[in-house]
Amino acid sequence: MFSKNTEKLESFVGVSSHFKGDIKSKGTLRIDGTVEGDIEADWLVMGEKATLKGNVAARGVILGGKTEGNIAAREILEIRSKGRVLGDITTPKLVVSEGGILEGRSFMQKSESSNVVELPMKERAN
Repeated sequence: MFSKNTEKLESFVGVSSHFKGDIKSKGTLRIDGTVEGDIEADWLVMGEKATLKGNVAARGVILGGKTEGNIAAREILEIRSKGRVLGDITTPKLVVSEGGILEGRSFMQKSESSNVVELPMKERAN
């Protein structure tokens, strides 16, 4: 799932948890509950029951749940079979498993480029 250089799991929002507000975290953030707010992390992992209403900026995102907002992943975005994105994405590498849904625009550039376009965090998808 991750490269050898990826940091360990640092933060966790459990399946019974509901968090309202922005999250800025070093390392890996795993969400299995509900979050309303923008997220900035090195890596974001969302379980199948996770729900996010907000924008994401991360090195990599693995999405098993539902997100409403824009995602800017500097290295990779993986939408798993039960994953659903309602918003625009920016990433150099996109993986969508069978059953995964992307309702929005995708912007892709080579990963060698240092000019990867970042989506503004305050622009929310409708």
